[in-house]
Amino acid sequence: MLVDYSVYLVTDGTPGILGERSLGGVVRSAVEGGVTVVQYRDKYGETAAMIEKANTLRSTCEQYGIPLIINDRVDVALASNAHGVHLGQTDMDPLVARRILGPDAIIGVTVSSCAEAISAINAGADYLGIGTVYATPTKEDAKSIIGIAGVREILERISTLGRNKVPTVAIGGINFKNVQRVMYMAQTDHQKLDGVAVVSAIMAAEDPMFAAQTLRRLIKAPPAFIGALPEKEKQVAQLIGRVPDIITKLGQKHPLCHNMTNLVVQNFAANVALAIPIMANNGDEASELAALGGALVLNMGSLTPGAISNYVKAIQSYNACAQPVLFDPVGAGATRLRRDAVATLMGSGYYEVIKGNENEIRVCLGDTTIQQKGVDSGGSVSTMYDKALLVQRLARREHNVIVLTGKIDYISDGARTYVVNNGSKYLGAITGSGCTLGTAIAACLAAYREDALLATLSGMLMYEIAAEQAEEREDVKGPGTFVPAFIDELYGIAQLAQRSDESWLEKAAVKELNFEDKRWHDLSG
Repeated sequence: MLVDYSVYLVTDGTPGILGERSLGGVVRSAVEGGVTVVQYRDKYGETAAMIEKANTLRSTCEQYGIPLIINDRVDVALASNAHGVHLGQTDMDPLVARRILGPDAIIGVTVSSCAEAISAINAGADYLGIGTVYATPTKEDAKSIIGIAGVREILERISTLGRNKVPTVAIGGINFKNVQRVMYMAQTDHQKLDGVAVVSAIMAAEDPMFAAQTLRRLIKAPPAFIGALPEKEKQVAQLIGRVPDIITKLGQKHPLCHNMTNLVVQNFAANVALAIPIMANNGDEASELAALGGALVLNMGSLTPGAISNYVKAIQSYNACAQPVLFDPVGAGATRLRRDAVATLMGSGYYEVIKGNENEIRVCLGDTTIQQKGVDSGGSVSTMYDKALLVQRLARREHNVIVLTGKIDYISDGARTYVVNNGSKYLGAITGSGCTLGTAIAACLAAYREDALLATLSGMLMYEIAAEQAEEREDVKGPGTFVPAFIDELYGIAQLAQRSDESWLEKAAVKELNFEDKRWHDLSG
């Protein structure tokens, strides 16, 4: 049987899920709505009753040409003539199950690590259930929550085995709000998920048919939050040549820039936005604000009690409206609380841009050994190559744009990687300059949706060249006189862009990094 694993339903017959409805009725409705695989799961049922229910479900599945899989119970699968069995790590060995059920049976295995995945494939698994992605009450014995990053790691590893591709489905806590994010962000250059396994999203739905139809549509459609994917410029001259148009669009559109930022920089951020700023840390406002077509800056500087839940509401609201989100993990490596917050937020939504200093970016990549002193990155012994590879790796993993700030800035979308050597010494001497750079970038992202890297670069150049020009002014004597001059220069660049005057861009110092060019690998940045 040729199996479509895209919409994989795992049943739950408990009263809290079914209510007064019958299991068979809910499954039939779901199958009519587009479920492509049904797994009958009953951890505590008596054998005879399970066989009877399995026979009923098999009849429904065969009517629609899809397989019925039995969870754990090889005996029930055999007695009901089901199409296969799904095994956990503590269940029967897949090789033994194959001997009992025969060569045509479908045998799936749950895996949560690369070692388990390879073992299952070597044992002849027909498909893998990878997870648990998110914590879920329907699987209380889940031994580990691996998140999207864990799913992606397994997909990357099994893609290197050099044998026929084994289908994969993600398992655990997947619903309408996160299914597109899971499918999109788990994919690697060589393999992507074939589907998702869901329980409550369909079984607990008032209308299982509609729920299945909705889930199927979301799985088949590209996620709204990634926007269009046109051909993208790569050459530095071409990119810089597009920057004036984006700054002009920014002035014309004057988009909303929603800042959930730390308290000490709110006024500064509002002044540099060149957009309509709003400082709103209540996540319940986010759905209405996201509908206005702007961008969200999520700055983790003031990690107050309740902040995470508000951040998550805002992220998901902007993702749902396909509007850009910039994540600034301020002080990510300073405390255990902040490292945990980064892990939670990285799994809660899609960020078009993640911006931070070297240590903050390393924490986002999963380095739990980083210890920052406050928001400072600290001394770096990394080479230019190290930093460039860092942003490229995270951009490829997250399918987005990564900006690493410092004396020299690094920017990558995974395919294109550049260094930007603009800015002023005074930016490092004033509070919140990095945070407000995020606001400038977000404003450009809202104004120009076709290429996130180009929009990000535009915001960086506008911001950093304005800083250079401010430093050069005779009336600037230090950080205190620098700030108002800097704001004036930002305004001046915006005015030049409206007059099609590109003279300010002559200062742009951008270089594309070619990882095959060894000449720059050992230069310190």
